Amino acid sequence: MSALATIPTSLGPFTTLVDDEGVVLASGWTDDLDGLIALVHPDARPAEPTVRRDLGAVTAAVVAFHDGDPAPAAAVPVRQISGPATTAIWDKLREVPAGHPTTYGELATAAGHPRGHRLAARACVRNAATLFVPCHRVLRRGGGLGGYRWGLELKDRLLMMEASWLPERPAEGSLSGV
Repeated sequence: MSALATIPTSLGPFTTLVDDEGVVLASGWTDDLDGLIALVHPDARPAEPTVRRDLGAVTAAVVAFHDGDPAPAAAVPVRQISGPATTAIWDKLREVPAGHPTTYGELATAAGHPRGHRLAARACVRNAATLFVPCHRVLRRGGGLGGYRWGLELKDRLLMMEASWLPERPAEGSLSGV
């Protein structure tokens, strides 16, 4: 049976919707269950998901991410329905490493659509499984934030948080890296 769980995080409540097999259908920094369900493609939308406290490995991945380990979230299976171009963008999004944002144009090129920066932007807008498909890691050319379903302030906080997880590089000329 499909299920929903909302957990508190340092960035606000985070809700995840999974199907009968525990595959993520939608997620986000919200406690609006109906709003989250509405993001799922009609062909995959569950009728009456059960509300739970914990979704096992999925909840553990959300907690790990907020504790500074993005690897478990990258391994969680996700199911979104769209055409091949959008699906290719979502697949490439899952490969963008934490702390190393990309641009819409770079993402589109990596997905095989070198002139598809608008395609990449639309795929990010349609992404229902944020965090697991990390669309917050995509910026406008020149470094502008672009948009984000959960707000630009949260997108900026996510990017800063992920950048803080990177190992510090010694300052140029410093002996600490020797």
